[in-house]
Amino acid sequence: MEDDSSPQSTLYVDLDGTFTKSDLLFESLVIAIKNNPLVLFIFLIWLLKGKAYLKHQLAQRADIQSKYLPLNLEFYSFLLEEKAKNRKIVLATASHEKYAKNVCDEYDLFDSFISSDINSNLKGEAKLLRIQSETKKFSYAGNSKEDFVIFDRSEESYLVNPTNNAKKLAVNSPTSKTFDDTPMTWMVWFRQLRVHQWAKNFLIFVPLIVSGQFLVENSILSSVLGFISFSCLASATYIINDLIDLECDRRHPRKKNRPLAAGKISVVYANVAAFVLFFLAFTIASVLMDEFILVLAVYLIMTVTYSLKIKQYIGMDVIALASLYTLRIIAGAAILSVTLSFWLLSFSMFVFLSLAMIKRCAELKSFKREPNARISGRGYELADYFVLMSIGTSSAMLSILMFCFYINSNVLTDQYQKPILLWLVLPAFCYWMMIMWLKTNRGEMHDDPLVFSLKNKGSIVTIGFMGIIALLAQVL
Repeated sequence: MEDDSSPQSTLYVDLDGTFTKSDLLFESLVIAIKNNPLVLFIFLIWLLKGKAYLKHQLAQRADIQSKYLPLNLEFYSFLLEEKAKNRKIVLATASHEKYAKNVCDEYDLFDSFISSDINSNLKGEAKLLRIQSETKKFSYAGNSKEDFVIFDRSEESYLVNPTNNAKKLAVNSPTSKTFDDTPMTWMVWFRQLRVHQWAKNFLIFVPLIVSGQFLVENSILSSVLGFISFSCLASATYIINDLIDLECDRRHPRKKNRPLAAGKISVVYANVAAFVLFFLAFTIASVLMDEFILVLAVYLIMTVTYSLKIKQYIGMDVIALASLYTLRIIAGAAILSVTLSFWLLSFSMFVFLSLAMIKRCAELKSFKREPNARISGRGYELADYFVLMSIGTSSAMLSILMFCFYINSNVLTDQYQKPILLWLVLPAFCYWMMIMWLKTNRGEMHDDPLVFSLKNKGSIVTIGFMGIIALLAQVL
């Protein structure tokens, strides 16, 4: 037991939500499911044997890189200052001992650690008893309502990254100091839900335009509902993708700032939000055509499969991305029960395959300064750049050819008043694809072509011009 005459009490620091903004239990669950999807069905059996047993089983199946965990930098600086004063600092966590040891090894800050193991879950009262068995004079840093039972017995209490319940308790039981640099705002959620990515879902309106039903009130309403449903589903899948890619995103120069990777949104809240969005997506879809629900289900399965496995395989990932874009057009057709032209679907696959290649080439360009770099979580290397570029530019040319066949199709005489006007779209489309690839080759392309298109004035004007011509071909 520690000598209680020490001038400064030992500082015990919680790990989940305190030293790191993340929760290692949920992170380990996501990683374990990613490594073996069967874990999704058996983790409840482990939970029935107790949280300690669950944590132990997950720890055996999930490795977490401690050096990439998001920290509260103000609190971390405070700990460094306390360490410089020769204060004893102990990591006190309910996480499994494997992760506690890794954190202590990574950060030259902690003198020792206490943690959960296969037999005990070190949380709340259990953690307090363990601390008191080592010393009667201590200080504590935590973040949740369960930590207040320890705060009540500590000399100094530090509330770090407090949960909403902890903030409410702190009103009547104030702590010595609060470190809170993660205020929850709507803008943070907008970034997490990728609201700007909803622009992709405007592809749902393509069948509405080409079928000539854009003046039919019921068709417009159905397409709008389909857009909302698809957007909810897409945002839910973005959350799932970010959960699966947490560690990869934390190592990425730009993606490390995403809300989940940066710890601005907890893994728990993210899971709840994903569930709510899934529910909204399919509830709205239930009032539309059954075929649309089927397309939503296919999109969901493809997206989850892509996040878990497909994106790890060279070539399959870009084909899957092109297919997911095309599925949006198919979804719009399912809503209206219209048949899409073979040439339109071919054009869609080739143009989006080209854009997927742009995405990969742009990512490789961003890693160019690293001699042996490869896109994190994928198998592409810098040496693959020119192969990808040749395939991407070839796909762009094929999309132009497919569009020519589409314009020349006899089917269009029943869909457009002046199909000949569509030839005006061709030079604009050629210009847009040329600019996209030139920017990519120069290293000026955002690693998401959609974001680039929404910010680049030339792209906005060109896309707007093509849309206006398509409408004029319908109404003139």
